[in-house]
Amino acid sequence: MMTRHDTTHPGTARFHVVLPTRSAAAPELPAFVTDVRPALTDPAGRSAVAADLAGLAGALVPFDPGGQESLTVAANVLRRTRHLRVVAGFHAAAATPVYAAKLSASLQRFAAGRLGWRLAVDLDPAAARAQGDFLTGPGRQARAGEFLTVAKGVWHGGPFDFRGDFYEVAAGGFGPPLSASPFPEVQLSGTSPEALALSRRHADVHVFAEGDDLDALVPELPGLRYGVHLSSLDHVLDHVEEYARRGVSEFFVPAEDVYHLGEHLKEQALAG
Repeated sequence: MMTRHDTTHPGTARFHVVLPTRSAAAPELPAFVTDVRPALTDPAGRSAVAADLAGLAGALVPFDPGGQESLTVAANVLRRTRHLRVVAGFHAAAATPVYAAKLSASLQRFAAGRLGWRLAVDLDPAAARAQGDFLTGPGRQARAGEFLTVAKGVWHGGPFDFRGDFYEVAAGGFGPPLSASPFPEVQLSGTSPEALALSRRHADVHVFAEGDDLDALVPELPGLRYGVHLSSLDHVLDHVEEYARRGVSEFFVPAEDVYHLGEHLKEQALAG
């Protein structure tokens, strides 16, 4: 049996598949034609099952303003898998931190604590306005910090009181069983001073993009785990050791590469 790549030991590569957030439209057929083929409406679920069977560590449902709602997709993926850790990307303005925490605490109960969060902070201004969010500049990181402070505060019980620039809670907090589940692992990104400061306060994992100056940025984020988005499987296999030497342990790859990556990991397990 292949060993799962789901360890948090430093220097160990953990692979995560980036799931699709949109489904293909059903083909238009003549009225007299009956299409008996299964509906291909769940590409994220199929990719996640393949990643789970291949022994990958996790899956990311990215925040997609024009796609399906990530926490809903994550709930479906958690239901369809047994071991995969599933991270839902969402925007801080999409819900109050209390509601997001309660929804996630409920999911954690039914998914053995496998849910994580990827908070989208630096949205393109046009995309943010389309979501009803007109906050700009460093205030976005300040709001995200308050969002995570409040979410963690109510999660771990009450009475919890908070008064900030963006949120206010009076005598809040969850009781058992909601408060018993682990808080979602928090993933953040960005290279601005404000983004790095937010990660130092709240992140478990800071995720970089290809081309970011890791030699300069990693020392700014002590004590965290580090991830990187790679554009193709070739980049994973060619550069994983180089990134690992810089402290990266989490690798995010496109969904279309999940089958090839699973075969690669199986070969590694059999060889080692």
